[in-house]
Amino acid sequence: MVAQDLISREISPLRTEQTGKDAIALFNDFHVRHLPVIEAGRLIGLVSEEDIFNHKLEDTVGSFALSPRQVTALATDHIFDVIRVMGENRLTVIPVVDMEGNYLGLVSQTDLMRFFAETTAFAEPGSVLVLEMHKRDYSLAIISRIVESEDAAILSAVITSKLDSPLIELTLKINQPETGRITAALEPFRSDVLMLDAEFTVEMEP
Repeated sequence: MVAQDLISREISPLRTEQTGKDAIALFNDFHVRHLPVIEAGRLIGLVSEEDIFNHKLEDTVGSFALSPRQVTALATDHIFDVIRVMGENRLTVIPVVDMEGNYLGLVSQTDLMRFFAETTAFAEPGSVLVLEMHKRDYSLAIISRIVESEDAAILSAVITSKLDSPLIELTLKINQPETGRITAALEPFRSDVLMLDAEFTVEMEP
């Protein structure tokens, strides 16, 4: 899945002749805080709510001092790269361009949420298993074999960790509604895979 596949069909960009008032109306309509500005099919910049409030509502967005540093996604960028760039820049939308810098559309947070909601990992019934372990003890291959030995499958795996912490939190989406046997199967492997003080938390989906 790449950026071009998630381009919004609902949200239009701003044109340079539109005003701050027009921008605010679009922000409210689509529940976003950023919008791309285009001119003759090319991306000029990205306007935020803060930019609007720093000008008169009657001013055209083309008159704004837009940042020369444009945060964009190439049409061929993987969805994970799009998420990373949006997160790093705290954007509600990200413009998508081709290799020549031509504006193709935008990807919004709503588009990303809809994409993940429709993926098998989220849509298929199952349960969530959260494991805490030391970074050096992490092995998804071993954990997968344990889960599969209980006639289950891992639909998705997400690792979260703080940079200054030796621990990671591994969140697994399992395709089985009950994880008791899987949790029990992991117990004997704690010294090899998980820290002795590791905690198991099972959260059942409604």
